[in-house]
Amino acid sequence: MYIVIGASSFIGVYTVDEFLKQGCEVVVAGRNNKFKEHYDALGVPYVNVDLTNETDFERLPGEGVEGIVLLGGLLPANAEVNLDEDENAADYFRVNTIGTINVLEYCRKNGFKRVISNCSYADVRGAWGKKAITEDEPRDFGYKGDHAVYVFSKNAANDVLEYYNQQHGMKNAWFRFPPVYGVGPHDNLFVNGVLKKSGLRIFIDNASEGKDICIFGDPNLSRDVAYVKDVAHAYYLAMKSEKTYGLYNMTSGRGVTLQEQAEVIADLWAPDKGKKSRIIYKPEIDNNTPSYLFSMEKAKRDFGFEPAYSDFRAMMVDYKKDLDANIYQELFHYVK
Repeated sequence: MYIVIGASSFIGVYTVDEFLKQGCEVVVAGRNNKFKEHYDALGVPYVNVDLTNETDFERLPGEGVEGIVLLGGLLPANAEVNLDEDENAADYFRVNTIGTINVLEYCRKNGFKRVISNCSYADVRGAWGKKAITEDEPRDFGYKGDHAVYVFSKNAANDVLEYYNQQHGMKNAWFRFPPVYGVGPHDNLFVNGVLKKSGLRIFIDNASEGKDICIFGDPNLSRDVAYVKDVAHAYYLAMKSEKTYGLYNMTSGRGVTLQEQAEVIADLWAPDKGKKSRIIYKPEIDNNTPSYLFSMEKAKRDFGFEPAYSDFRAMMVDYKKDLDANIYQELFHYVK
């Protein structure tokens, strides 16, 4: 049996589906009861668990658990806090760090040996654009902005995962994600407390209406992204491998330029009765995020992970297929 904590999250829903497809018995846990009906329909037990409440873990199974996928947490994209007016630093540590400790204590008390969680790709922001980043890259992060304390809280949580590895003989691991694409809640996200449409969503909306797609800054700026179905499959592979341990980059392992993104989206979302969007350029407007690329060699070596959607066009073809089929859009209040 496997437990997915944070099963009411974007990646959580896909991860549960992947484990079920692989024939696994799954119990799910989350705070949002609107997902209970979804899991009831799949025959998957749903347990209401607040990561910050250690007594809630008494509701989970006390035996027969082979591993836990921990995806619950507080992210800046979900935080309605403007740091110019307020501060939520304690919330990140309460949910992401103490919550992880509560999961680990549940495991230790019941003799369960594996938790696989996640971390922020911004923990090595200082190395972005310089090389293909490996898991050995020293941490180098910023101390300003709405992602800063989130990174601190996740670093602390992952250090505790390693502490339980060494102190209590566990085999915990965590994945480092860049942006993860797929049908989910983050077409709109909070940036310093202000709800904004994502860049990908802006490209898609403009393409579907035949409007110009505008690229800010350097169109050849290249970024490594991941597809949610690849990430979900990686959790399954990692859980099944005895070699899995510590930090893993979890990306496509291939950079995609802004130019390529715009061209693919303009092709795939062109309106049936209209012409394809033009791509226009505003190099004078800075793009806030530099290039970055992550090495995938460790995941390949330890649990045989090969992303099925490393090609951006293949990724977007599948993404559009799921959008058109209305996959998960009601769960995540999809907004066009």
